[in-house]
Amino acid sequence: MAEKIPSWPKVTIRLYDDHNAEVKIAGRSHPLNNSDPRAAAIQLVAERAAQLGRPMKVTAVEADGASWPLVVHPDGQVDAIDTGARKKKPIWPIVVALVVAVVLIAGTTLYVTVFSKLGDHKPVATASPKLPSLPEPSVEPYEFSPKTQPPGYTSHASWSVDIAKDSTPAIRPDGTEVAILSEDADSNRKVVVFNSEGKVLWQDKVPKDASNPVYTTIDSKVVLAVTTEDTLYYWEGDGAFPKEIELPDSATVQFFGKSPLIVLSGDNAGAMVVSGGVLKEAPAGPRLSTILLAEGDRALYALYGGPIYWTQPDKKTQQLDLQKPGGAGAVKQVVAASPDYALVLWTSVKSPDMVIPVVHSTASGKFVAVCKPQQNGDTEGWDWVPDPMRRAAAWGPCVINLSTGKSTIVPDFQPLSLAGGFIYGTIHSQLYAVSSNWSQHKLQDITRPWGIAGSHAIVVYNSVLYALDRS
Repeated sequence: MAEKIPSWPKVTIRLYDDHNAEVKIAGRSHPLNNSDPRAAAIQLVAERAAQLGRPMKVTAVEADGASWPLVVHPDGQVDAIDTGARKKKPIWPIVVALVVAVVLIAGTTLYVTVFSKLGDHKPVATASPKLPSLPEPSVEPYEFSPKTQPPGYTSHASWSVDIAKDSTPAIRPDGTEVAILSEDADSNRKVVVFNSEGKVLWQDKVPKDASNPVYTTIDSKVVLAVTTEDTLYYWEGDGAFPKEIELPDSATVQFFGKSPLIVLSGDNAGAMVVSGGVLKEAPAGPRLSTILLAEGDRALYALYGGPIYWTQPDKKTQQLDLQKPGGAGAVKQVVAASPDYALVLWTSVKSPDMVIPVVHSTASGKFVAVCKPQQNGDTEGWDWVPDPMRRAAAWGPCVINLSTGKSTIVPDFQPLSLAGGFIYGTIHSQLYAVSSNWSQHKLQDITRPWGIAGSHAIVVYNSVLYALDRS
Protein backbone atom coordinates (compact mmCIF):
# COMPACT_ATOMS: atom_id res chain seq x y z
CA MET A 1 0.00 0.00 0.00
CA ALA A 2 2.77 2.46 0.95
CA GLU A 3 4.19 2.54 -2.56
CA LYS A 4 0.85 3.88 -3.85
CA ILE A 5 0.87 6.86 -1.46
CA PRO A 6 2.37 10.04 -2.97
CA SER A 7 5.60 11.22 -1.37
CA TRP A 8 4.37 14.81 -1.25
CA PRO A 9 4.17 16.77 0.85
CA LYS A 10 7.40 15.71 2.56
CA VAL A 11 6.74 15.20 6.28
CA THR A 12 9.29 14.74 9.06
CA ILE A 13 8.62 14.31 12.77
CA ARG A 14 11.68 14.96 14.93
CA LEU A 15 11.59 14.12 18.65
CA TYR A 16 13.96 16.20 20.82
CA ASP A 17 13.10 15.04 24.35
CA ASP A 18 10.16 13.91 26.46
CA HIS A 19 8.28 17.18 25.90
CA ASN A 20 9.51 18.75 22.67
CA ALA A 21 9.15 17.77 19.04
CA GLU A 22 9.02 19.37 15.62
CA VAL A 23 6.85 18.52 12.64
CA LYS A 24 7.96 19.69 9.21
CA ILE A 25 5.38 19.62 6.44
CA ALA A 26 6.55 20.72 2.98
CA GLY A 27 9.45 22.54 4.62
CA ARG A 28 7.28 24.42 7.13
CA SER A 29 8.21 23.93 10.77
CA HIS A 30 5.62 23.29 13.51
CA PRO A 31 7.34 23.22 16.94
CA LEU A 32 5.48 21.25 19.61
CA ASN A 33 5.70 21.34 23.39
CA ASN A 34 3.49 18.68 24.90
CA SER A 35 3.47 16.12 27.69
CA ASP A 36 3.17 13.50 24.95
CA PRO A 37 4.99 14.98 21.90
CA ARG A 38 4.56 11.77 19.87
CA ALA A 39 0.78 11.89 20.22
CA ALA A 40 0.68 15.61 19.45
CA ALA A 41 2.86 15.16 16.37
CA ILE A 42 0.79 12.28 15.04
CA GLN A 43 -2.42 14.25 15.62
CA LEU A 44 -1.06 17.23 13.70
CA VAL A 45 -0.07 15.04 10.74
CA ALA A 46 -3.41 13.20 10.87
CA GLU A 47 -5.23 16.55 10.60
CA ARG A 48 -3.17 17.38 7.51
CA ALA A 49 -3.92 13.92 6.08
CA ALA A 50 -7.62 14.54 6.67
CA GLN A 51 -7.33 17.79 4.68
CA LEU A 52 -5.77 15.88 1.79
CA GLY A 53 -8.26 13.05 2.11
CA ARG A 54 -5.57 10.35 2.05
CA PRO A 55 -2.75 8.82 4.14
CA MET A 56 0.65 10.51 4.22
CA LYS A 57 4.18 9.14 4.32
CA VAL A 58 6.16 10.34 7.33
CA THR A 59 9.73 9.97 8.54
CA ALA A 60 9.87 9.89 12.34
CA VAL A 61 13.28 10.66 13.88
CA GLU A 62 14.12 9.83 17.50
CA ALA A 63 16.28 12.00 19.75
CA ASP A 64 19.16 9.55 19.24
CA GLY A 65 18.92 9.89 15.45
CA ALA A 66 17.13 6.60 14.75
CA SER A 67 14.48 7.08 12.06
CA TRP A 68 11.32 5.19 11.18
CA PRO A 69 9.27 5.42 7.96
CA LEU A 70 5.58 5.54 8.80
CA VAL A 71 2.20 6.01 7.16
CA VAL A 72 -0.26 8.26 9.02
CA HIS A 73 -3.94 7.96 8.13
CA PRO A 74 -6.62 10.67 8.43
CA ASP A 75 -8.23 8.85 11.37
CA GLY A 76 -4.94 8.79 13.31
CA GLN A 77 -4.01 5.20 12.51
CA VAL A 78 -0.26 4.81 12.08
CA ASP A 79 1.42 2.00 10.12
CA ALA A 80 5.10 1.22 9.86
CA ILE A 81 6.63 0.79 6.40
CA ASP A 82 8.60 -2.44 6.23
CA THR A 83 12.15 -1.64 5.08
CA GLY A 84 13.90 -4.75 6.31
CA ALA A 85 15.19 -5.94 9.67
CA ARG A 86 15.64 -3.37 12.42
CA LYS A 87 18.16 -3.57 15.22
CA LYS A 88 15.94 -1.84 17.78
CA LYS A 89 12.27 -1.79 18.52
CA PRO A 90 10.39 1.30 17.30
CA ILE A 91 8.66 3.14 20.09
CA TRP A 92 6.41 5.19 17.81
CA PRO A 93 2.71 4.31 17.92
CA ILE A 94 2.15 2.03 14.98
CA VAL A 95 -1.57 1.46 15.20
CA VAL A 96 -4.14 3.55 17.07
CA ALA A 97 -7.03 1.15 17.37
CA LEU A 98 -9.06 -0.80 19.84
CA VAL A 99 -6.95 -3.92 19.37
CA VAL A 100 -3.17 -4.25 19.69
CA ALA A 101 -1.73 -6.80 17.27
CA VAL A 102 1.63 -8.14 16.15
CA VAL A 103 1.71 -8.47 12.35
CA LEU A 104 4.26 -10.52 10.45
CA ILE A 105 5.06 -9.23 6.94
CA ALA A 106 7.48 -11.11 4.67
CA GLY A 107 9.10 -12.77 7.64
CA THR A 108 9.89 -9.44 9.32
CA THR A 109 8.44 -8.79 12.73
CA LEU A 110 6.46 -5.53 12.87
CA TYR A 111 6.24 -4.30 16.41
CA VAL A 112 3.00 -2.63 17.33
CA THR A 113 2.52 -0.29 20.27
CA VAL A 114 -0.09 2.16 21.40
CA PHE A 115 0.01 5.43 23.24
CA SER A 116 0.57 4.90 26.95
CA LYS A 117 -2.33 7.24 27.62
CA LEU A 118 -4.78 4.88 25.93
CA GLY A 119 -4.89 2.72 29.06
CA ASP A 120 -7.75 0.31 28.37
CA HIS A 121 -7.23 0.70 24.62
CA LYS A 122 -9.92 3.37 24.27
CA PRO A 123 -8.71 6.37 22.25
CA VAL A 124 -8.27 9.56 24.27
CA ALA A 125 -8.91 12.86 22.56
CA THR A 126 -6.16 15.45 22.87
CA ALA A 127 -6.43 19.18 22.33
CA SER A 128 -5.31 20.45 18.95
CA PRO A 129 -1.78 21.85 19.12
CA LYS A 130 -1.51 25.64 19.29
CA LEU A 131 0.90 27.99 17.58
CA PRO A 132 4.19 28.49 19.43
CA SER A 133 4.69 31.66 21.44
CA LEU A 134 6.58 34.40 19.57
CA PRO A 135 7.86 37.80 20.69
CA GLU A 136 5.05 40.30 20.24
CA PRO A 137 5.55 43.47 18.19
CA SER A 138 5.66 46.80 19.98
CA VAL A 139 2.17 48.32 20.17
CA GLU A 140 1.69 51.81 21.59
CA PRO A 141 -0.50 54.91 21.37
CA TYR A 142 0.81 57.50 18.94
CA GLU A 143 0.01 60.73 17.15
CA PHE A 144 -0.59 60.53 13.43
CA SER A 145 1.96 63.21 12.55
CA PRO A 146 0.75 64.06 9.01
CA LYS A 147 -2.53 65.28 10.58
CA THR A 148 -4.33 64.05 7.45
CA GLN A 149 -6.89 61.91 9.25
CA PRO A 150 -10.17 61.05 7.46
CA PRO A 151 -13.35 62.95 8.37
CA GLY A 152 -14.85 61.92 11.70
CA TYR A 153 -11.54 60.86 13.23
CA THR A 154 -8.77 62.52 15.26
CA SER A 155 -5.02 62.39 14.72
CA HIS A 156 -4.61 60.34 17.90
CA ALA A 157 -4.14 56.61 17.50
CA SER A 158 -5.07 54.47 20.49
CA TRP A 159 -2.63 51.96 19.13
CA SER A 160 -0.03 51.79 16.39
CA VAL A 161 2.42 49.16 15.14
CA ASP A 162 5.19 48.85 12.56
CA ILE A 163 4.36 46.74 9.51
CA ALA A 164 6.57 45.20 6.83
CA LYS A 165 7.72 47.63 4.18
CA ASP A 166 5.35 47.93 1.20
CA SER A 167 2.83 45.63 2.88
CA THR A 168 -0.86 46.34 3.45
CA PRO A 169 -3.14 45.34 6.33
CA ALA A 170 -6.32 43.28 6.20
CA ILE A 171 -9.42 44.11 8.22
CA ARG A 172 -11.87 41.34 8.98
CA PRO A 173 -15.20 42.16 7.28
CA ASP A 174 -17.01 42.55 10.61
CA GLY A 175 -14.31 44.95 11.87
CA THR A 176 -13.24 42.80 14.82
CA GLU A 177 -9.68 42.00 13.68
CA VAL A 178 -6.72 43.61 11.94
CA ALA A 179 -3.98 41.49 10.35
CA ILE A 180 -0.52 42.67 9.31
CA LEU A 181 2.81 41.38 8.09
CA SER A 182 5.65 42.12 10.50
CA GLU A 183 9.33 41.96 9.51
CA ASP A 184 12.54 41.79 11.56
CA ALA A 185 16.03 43.07 10.70
CA ASP A 186 16.83 39.83 8.85
CA SER A 187 13.69 40.14 6.67
CA ASN A 188 12.03 37.23 8.48
CA ARG A 189 8.28 37.72 8.36
CA LYS A 190 5.32 36.77 10.47
CA VAL A 191 1.61 37.44 10.29
CA VAL A 192 0.16 39.14 13.37
CA VAL A 193 -3.55 39.43 14.17
CA PHE A 194 -4.91 42.04 16.60
CA ASN A 195 -8.35 42.71 17.94
CA SER A 196 -9.80 46.13 17.22
CA GLU A 197 -8.15 47.57 20.36
CA GLY A 198 -4.62 46.44 19.48
CA LYS A 199 -4.35 43.26 21.56
CA VAL A 200 -2.37 40.50 19.83
CA LEU A 201 -4.69 37.53 19.32
CA TRP A 202 -2.18 35.27 17.61
CA GLN A 203 0.85 35.35 15.32
CA ASP A 204 2.77 32.91 13.16
CA LYS A 205 5.89 32.82 11.04
CA VAL A 206 5.39 32.98 7.27
CA PRO A 207 7.79 32.57 4.32
CA LYS A 208 9.68 35.68 3.21
CA ASP A 209 7.78 35.73 -0.09
CA ALA A 210 4.33 35.55 1.56
CA SER A 211 1.71 37.83 0.05
CA ASN A 212 -0.22 40.45 1.97
CA PRO A 213 -2.82 38.84 4.25
CA VAL A 214 -6.45 38.72 3.17
CA TYR A 215 -9.63 37.61 4.89
CA THR A 216 -11.60 35.11 2.85
CA THR A 217 -14.04 32.23 3.35
CA ILE A 218 -13.06 28.56 3.12
CA ASP A 219 -15.43 25.72 3.99
CA SER A 220 -17.96 28.27 5.32
CA LYS A 221 -15.46 29.75 7.81
CA VAL A 222 -13.89 33.21 7.69
CA VAL A 223 -10.14 32.63 7.61
CA LEU A 224 -6.98 34.65 7.15
CA ALA A 225 -4.91 33.64 4.12
CA VAL A 226 -1.55 34.36 2.55
CA THR A 227 -0.01 32.82 -0.54
CA THR A 228 3.44 32.04 -1.84
CA GLU A 229 4.47 30.84 -5.27
CA ASP A 230 3.59 27.25 -4.41
CA THR A 231 1.38 27.26 -1.29
CA LEU A 232 -1.87 28.68 0.03
CA TYR A 233 -1.78 29.06 3.83
CA TYR A 234 -4.85 29.84 5.88
CA TRP A 235 -5.61 30.17 9.58
CA GLU A 236 -8.97 29.60 11.21
CA GLY A 237 -7.89 31.66 14.23
CA ASP A 238 -7.80 31.04 17.97
CA GLY A 239 -4.10 30.14 17.75
CA ALA A 240 -4.65 27.02 15.64
CA PHE A 241 -1.93 25.95 13.21
CA PRO A 242 -2.46 26.98 9.59
CA LYS A 243 -3.69 24.65 6.94
CA GLU A 244 -1.51 24.42 3.87
CA ILE A 245 -2.55 23.65 0.32
CA GLU A 246 0.12 23.00 -2.27
CA LEU A 247 -0.56 24.85 -5.51
CA PRO A 248 -0.03 23.39 -8.98
CA ASP A 249 2.84 24.78 -11.01
CA SER A 250 2.22 28.28 -12.42
CA ALA A 251 -1.05 28.62 -10.51
CA THR A 252 -2.25 32.00 -9.22
CA VAL A 253 -4.71 32.62 -6.41
CA GLN A 254 -7.41 35.26 -6.82
CA PHE A 255 -9.58 36.67 -4.04
CA PHE A 256 -12.16 38.53 -6.12
CA GLY A 257 -15.00 36.49 -4.64
CA LYS A 258 -15.88 35.34 -1.16
CA SER A 259 -13.44 32.43 -1.50
CA PRO A 260 -10.09 31.83 -3.19
CA LEU A 261 -10.07 30.87 -6.86
CA ILE A 262 -6.99 29.04 -8.11
CA VAL A 263 -6.40 29.81 -11.77
CA LEU A 264 -4.23 27.42 -13.77
CA SER A 265 -2.21 28.29 -16.84
CA GLY A 266 -0.35 26.50 -19.62
CA ASP A 267 -1.37 23.02 -20.72
CA ASN A 268 -3.47 22.59 -17.57
CA ALA A 269 -5.44 25.82 -18.04
CA GLY A 270 -8.57 25.85 -15.95
CA ALA A 271 -9.50 26.67 -12.38
CA MET A 272 -9.76 25.03 -8.98
CA VAL A 273 -11.67 25.74 -5.78
CA VAL A 274 -11.05 24.75 -2.16
CA SER A 275 -13.42 22.21 -0.63
CA GLY A 276 -12.83 20.20 2.51
CA GLY A 277 -9.37 21.72 2.81
CA VAL A 278 -8.20 20.37 -0.55
CA LEU A 279 -8.19 21.61 -4.13
CA LYS A 280 -10.92 20.42 -6.45
CA GLU A 281 -11.31 21.13 -10.11
CA ALA A 282 -13.92 23.77 -10.83
CA PRO A 283 -16.24 22.30 -13.47
CA ALA A 284 -16.04 24.35 -16.66
CA GLY A 285 -18.87 26.66 -17.56
CA PRO A 286 -20.61 26.70 -20.94
CA ARG A 287 -18.51 27.08 -24.07
CA LEU A 288 -17.08 30.60 -24.47
CA SER A 289 -17.96 31.55 -20.90
CA THR A 290 -15.49 33.33 -18.59
CA ILE A 291 -14.86 32.44 -14.97
CA LEU A 292 -15.35 35.41 -12.65
CA LEU A 293 -14.92 34.33 -9.03
CA ALA A 294 -15.37 31.60 -6.41
CA GLU A 295 -17.79 31.31 -3.51
CA GLY A 296 -17.05 28.28 -1.36
CA ASP A 297 -16.60 25.41 -3.80
CA ARG A 298 -18.79 27.10 -6.43
CA ALA A 299 -17.43 29.03 -9.40
CA LEU A 300 -19.27 31.83 -11.18
CA TYR A 301 -19.13 31.96 -14.98
CA ALA A 302 -20.69 34.36 -17.48
CA LEU A 303 -21.18 34.56 -21.20
CA TYR A 304 -20.34 37.94 -22.70
CA GLY A 305 -24.01 38.61 -23.41
CA GLY A 306 -25.30 36.69 -20.39
CA PRO A 307 -26.59 34.76 -18.62
CA ILE A 308 -24.46 33.79 -15.59
CA TYR A 309 -23.82 30.29 -14.28
CA TRP A 310 -22.70 28.60 -11.07
CA THR A 311 -20.72 25.37 -11.31
CA GLN A 312 -19.90 23.08 -8.41
CA PRO A 313 -18.02 19.77 -8.18
CA ASP A 314 -20.33 16.77 -8.59
CA LYS A 315 -23.40 18.95 -9.18
CA LYS A 316 -25.29 20.19 -12.21
CA THR A 317 -24.51 23.64 -13.57
CA GLN A 318 -27.01 26.25 -12.37
CA GLN A 319 -28.08 28.89 -14.89
CA LEU A 320 -29.26 32.29 -13.63
CA ASP A 321 -31.18 34.44 -16.08
CA LEU A 322 -30.73 38.15 -15.50
CA GLN A 323 -33.87 40.12 -14.66
CA LYS A 324 -34.57 42.82 -17.24
CA PRO A 325 -35.00 46.33 -15.81
CA GLY A 326 -37.55 48.76 -17.20
CA GLY A 327 -36.60 50.34 -20.52
CA ALA A 328 -33.93 47.72 -21.23
CA GLY A 329 -33.64 45.66 -24.38
CA ALA A 330 -31.01 42.91 -24.22
CA VAL A 331 -27.84 42.25 -22.27
CA LYS A 332 -24.99 44.00 -24.01
CA GLN A 333 -22.19 42.78 -21.72
CA VAL A 334 -21.59 41.11 -18.37
CA VAL A 335 -18.76 43.37 -17.22
CA ALA A 336 -17.51 41.97 -13.91
CA ALA A 337 -18.53 40.48 -10.57
CA SER A 338 -17.78 40.75 -6.86
CA PRO A 339 -19.21 38.95 -3.82
CA ASP A 340 -23.01 38.83 -4.29
CA TYR A 341 -23.11 41.14 -7.32
CA ALA A 342 -22.70 41.05 -11.10
CA LEU A 343 -22.25 44.23 -13.13
CA VAL A 344 -24.17 44.20 -16.40
CA LEU A 345 -24.72 46.65 -19.25
CA TRP A 346 -28.12 46.50 -20.97
CA THR A 347 -29.12 48.11 -24.25
CA SER A 348 -31.72 50.86 -24.12
CA VAL A 349 -34.99 50.37 -26.03
CA LYS A 350 -35.56 54.11 -26.48
CA SER A 351 -31.98 55.10 -27.33
CA PRO A 352 -29.84 52.58 -29.27
CA ASP A 353 -26.72 54.66 -28.57
CA MET A 354 -27.24 54.39 -24.80
CA VAL A 355 -26.58 51.60 -22.27
CA ILE A 356 -28.14 50.99 -18.86
CA PRO A 357 -25.67 49.97 -16.09
CA VAL A 358 -27.36 47.48 -13.74
CA VAL A 359 -26.17 45.68 -10.60
CA HIS A 360 -27.59 42.15 -10.34
CA SER A 361 -27.68 39.62 -7.53
CA THR A 362 -25.53 36.55 -8.20
CA ALA A 363 -27.86 34.57 -5.95
CA SER A 364 -31.05 35.14 -7.93
CA GLY A 365 -30.19 37.10 -11.08
CA LYS A 366 -32.58 39.87 -10.01
CA PHE A 367 -31.48 43.48 -10.36
CA VAL A 368 -30.40 45.22 -7.15
CA ALA A 369 -29.84 48.73 -8.50
CA VAL A 370 -30.24 50.48 -11.84
CA CYS A 371 -28.03 53.43 -12.82
CA LYS A 372 -29.03 56.27 -15.10
CA PRO A 373 -28.51 55.39 -18.82
CA GLN A 374 -25.13 56.38 -20.21
CA GLN A 375 -23.75 57.07 -23.64
CA ASN A 376 -22.40 53.90 -25.22
CA GLY A 377 -18.69 53.71 -24.37
CA ASP A 378 -18.80 56.17 -21.47
CA THR A 379 -18.81 53.35 -18.92
CA GLU A 380 -15.41 52.06 -20.03
CA GLY A 381 -12.99 52.57 -17.18
CA TRP A 382 -15.70 52.75 -14.51
CA ASP A 383 -14.38 51.22 -11.28
CA TRP A 384 -16.56 49.17 -8.95
CA VAL A 385 -16.09 49.89 -5.22
CA PRO A 386 -18.49 47.89 -3.01
CA ASP A 387 -18.92 47.99 0.76
CA PRO A 388 -17.94 44.64 2.38
CA MET A 389 -20.98 45.06 4.64
CA ARG A 390 -23.25 45.41 1.55
CA ARG A 391 -24.58 48.85 2.50
CA ALA A 392 -23.29 51.03 -0.32
CA ALA A 393 -21.25 50.93 -3.50
CA ALA A 394 -20.09 53.06 -6.40
CA TRP A 395 -19.81 52.00 -10.01
CA GLY A 396 -17.99 54.88 -11.59
CA PRO A 397 -20.07 58.02 -10.96
CA CYS A 398 -23.13 55.92 -10.10
CA VAL A 399 -23.33 55.94 -6.28
CA ILE A 400 -25.64 53.25 -4.90
CA ASN A 401 -27.45 52.65 -1.62
CA LEU A 402 -27.52 48.84 -1.59
CA SER A 403 -30.06 48.79 1.25
CA THR A 404 -32.70 50.66 -0.75
CA GLY A 405 -31.53 50.00 -4.30
CA LYS A 406 -31.57 53.71 -5.05
CA SER A 407 -28.75 55.36 -6.99
CA THR A 408 -27.61 58.76 -8.16
CA ILE A 409 -25.00 60.07 -10.58
CA VAL A 410 -22.20 62.21 -9.12
CA PRO A 411 -20.80 63.82 -12.29
CA ASP A 412 -17.13 63.03 -13.02
CA PHE A 413 -16.77 61.04 -9.77
CA GLN A 414 -14.11 58.30 -9.85
CA PRO A 415 -14.40 56.07 -6.75
CA LEU A 416 -11.26 54.84 -5.01
CA SER A 417 -12.28 53.20 -1.73
CA LEU A 418 -15.06 52.91 0.81
CA ALA A 419 -14.83 53.01 4.62
CA GLY A 420 -16.75 54.34 7.58
CA GLY A 421 -19.83 55.31 5.61
CA PHE A 422 -17.90 57.37 3.05
CA ILE A 423 -17.04 56.57 -0.55
CA TYR A 424 -13.70 58.20 -1.31
CA GLY A 425 -12.88 59.28 -4.84
CA THR A 426 -11.88 62.15 -7.07
CA ILE A 427 -13.72 64.78 -9.10
CA HIS A 428 -11.38 66.47 -11.57
CA SER A 429 -8.37 65.20 -9.57
CA GLN A 430 -9.71 66.72 -6.33
CA LEU A 431 -10.35 64.27 -3.48
CA TYR A 432 -13.95 63.99 -2.24
CA ALA A 433 -15.88 61.86 0.22
CA VAL A 434 -19.48 61.02 -0.68
CA SER A 435 -21.70 60.07 2.26
CA SER A 436 -24.58 57.60 2.39
CA ASN A 437 -27.06 60.39 1.67
CA TRP A 438 -24.96 61.37 -1.37
CA SER A 439 -23.70 64.64 0.07
CA GLN A 440 -20.25 65.57 -1.23
CA HIS A 441 -17.37 66.67 1.00
CA LYS A 442 -14.32 68.25 -0.58
CA LEU A 443 -11.18 67.04 1.18
CA GLN A 444 -7.72 68.48 1.52
CA ASP A 445 -4.72 66.19 2.00
CA ILE A 446 -6.31 63.26 3.82
CA THR A 447 -5.09 59.71 4.17
CA ARG A 448 -7.77 57.29 3.04
CA PRO A 449 -8.43 54.52 5.60
CA TRP A 450 -8.01 50.86 4.73
CA GLY A 451 -11.11 50.12 6.75
CA ILE A 452 -12.79 50.47 10.13
CA ALA A 453 -11.92 48.21 13.07
CA GLY A 454 -14.22 48.71 16.04
CA SER A 455 -14.28 52.48 16.58
CA HIS A 456 -10.97 53.07 14.79
CA ALA A 457 -10.06 54.10 11.26
CA ILE A 458 -7.08 52.04 10.11
CA VAL A 459 -4.53 54.10 8.16
CA VAL A 460 -0.96 53.37 7.09
CA TYR A 461 1.86 55.89 6.74
CA ASN A 462 5.59 55.18 6.30
CA SER A 463 5.15 51.47 7.17
CA VAL A 464 3.32 52.24 10.41
CA LEU A 465 -0.29 51.26 11.01
CA TYR A 466 -2.38 53.73 13.06
CA ALA A 467 -5.75 52.95 14.66
CA LEU A 468 -7.23 56.45 14.79
CA ASP A 469 -9.87 57.39 17.34
CA ARG A 470 -13.25 58.89 16.51
CA SER A 471 -13.54 62.62 16.94
